[in-house]
Amino acid sequence: MNVGVMLAGGASRRMGRTKSLVKAGGQSFLAHGVRHLWSACDAVVVVLGADARRVRAAVEQEFVSLVKAGALHADLEVAHRHGSAGLEVHFVFNRAWQRGMLGSARLGLRAALGLKPESVLVLPVDHPAVKPETVRALAAAMKAALDSYRGGAAKGKGFAYALVPRYRRRRGHPLVLSPALARAVVGDRGATDLSDAVRRNARLVGYLDCVDSGVVRNRNRPTD
Repeated sequence: MNVGVMLAGGASRRMGRTKSLVKAGGQSFLAHGVRHLWSACDAVVVVLGADARRVRAAVEQEFVSLVKAGALHADLEVAHRHGSAGLEVHFVFNRAWQRGMLGSARLGLRAALGLKPESVLVLPVDHPAVKPETVRALAAAMKAALDSYRGGAAKGKGFAYALVPRYRRRRGHPLVLSPALARAVVGDRGATDLSDAVRRNARLVGYLDCVDSGVVRNRNRPTD
């Protein structure tokens, strides 16, 4: 199984309001991100921090409304096609969210590893425009890489591999980690941020060039 990690713990100071709940196309950034990750993941771990109770309550109600409107039928069909029994979300709370995104990433990765994934896809909430097709392509590319690994357990006990989407030579999100690399990032206390943790611990970093500008569109301000 694949597990997604949605990083939604920041204070959204530049946005001026809670970024997770900002709407695009009638849905919150957080709902968009979770649904995109569901296109390739059996479960999504959402890491909350600032204003966590209000964000969780609002998003849970949003998904209730989407279910009642029948808007998740296609998501469920896609989930069944990649072997998932349903649409699953786990919420975790980062009490130290003010220290930055790396702590939220570690917490989310730790929770994801508890679900015994074949790979972990990490997506910040401020990238709501990523296309589901891109998420599926990244998951498939990671699976192919792990299946071709012949240095031990192909599903990743020892293969610390990262896969990064790239649009016009610009690196973006979601980042895909093998379980070995996810464990290493969780245990690395010397890294300064998530990118640094990946550089310090990855045995290999691959890039998937794509035509999806959403992988590099970071929505930090109302004008972005």
